[in-house]
Amino acid sequence: MLDLATVHQVLSSVIDPNTGRDFVSSRAARNIRIDGARVSLDVELGYPAASQVNLIRDLIRTALKRAGAAEVEVGVETKIVPHTVQRGLKVMPNVRNIVAVSSGKGGVGKSTVAANLALALAAEGARVGVLDADIYGPSQPTMMGISGRPESLDGKTLEPLENYGVQVSSIGFLIDADTPMVWRGPMVTNALQQLLTQTNWKDVDYLVVDMPPGTGDIQLTLAQQVPVTGALIVTTPQDIALLDAMKGLKMFEKVGVPILGIVENMAVHVCSNCGHAEHVFGEGGAQRMSRQYDVEVLGSLPLDIRIREQTDSGRPTVVAEPDGAIATQYKAIARRTAIKISERAKDLSSKMPAIKVSPT
Repeated sequence: MLDLATVHQVLSSVIDPNTGRDFVSSRAARNIRIDGARVSLDVELGYPAASQVNLIRDLIRTALKRAGAAEVEVGVETKIVPHTVQRGLKVMPNVRNIVAVSSGKGGVGKSTVAANLALALAAEGARVGVLDADIYGPSQPTMMGISGRPESLDGKTLEPLENYGVQVSSIGFLIDADTPMVWRGPMVTNALQQLLTQTNWKDVDYLVVDMPPGTGDIQLTLAQQVPVTGALIVTTPQDIALLDAMKGLKMFEKVGVPILGIVENMAVHVCSNCGHAEHVFGEGGAQRMSRQYDVEVLGSLPLDIRIREQTDSGRPTVVAEPDGAIATQYKAIARRTAIKISERAKDLSSKMPAIKVSPT
């Protein structure tokens, strides 16, 4: 006959393969009910993991049946909550967490990573938005396969356009594709603020912000005035890319935005004819950066022609080949990013009571 203490002991030995923590110390196991040899419980995850539900359920069932349970019922659900942002800023009402995807220089595949990260989070069950913050060179409309102009139902805010279950806002929807943005810094930062705050985001768990390269006006505006939960740095193994990526990392650190991790893009090229693997842009760069700044490498992605072809056609890899090896890598990076966010302190400002002082 199982009792509550035994069930707790069993669950404390079952490790979530995504977080590396057991289901008791992480407080994920809830509502444990024992009826003779029948055990039922709920598992509440703080990150989206639709592809992992059966695995987690099977791990718990197997462990409890070994301990003597005849029947085990496990419900797995995800609850994504807002987490803390920079001091002095408040979480946006319809956006729980903002993730800045940044790089120190152009040409490292940052926008491709941002698009696939958003799609991977959505595929894992989250409500996701993408803000294309690259005012001078917006690419998300093409990458996400979206065209047209956003509507304004109230005359004040814009409705995000949507594809593949992801909400998208970009200056690219408001201008012709061949129109250059000949704007000075203040106009660009104002445009960014308007796109962020005047888009009618619909209950978004993660807003992925595709940042322009560099550490200029837009980056500083986002880091100082936008409530960012964390930043993700995209780089290649090349020394030049790493040097610029380090500058971006240090900028976020200076303004109090935590670094969620590093994504190494174009890490290795495997010849489609002979299978020979070659590190075109060098090897081990992200790992060296990780050790130097104590930041996790969330994943390494290959230099693969299919990624470019799929993204250019408006069907990024996660939707073009959802069960392929590269999409699986993107989903693993997305889950790890969400887990890093879930480990941060929760934002409790909405639960704090309002205090009013009145004369007596």
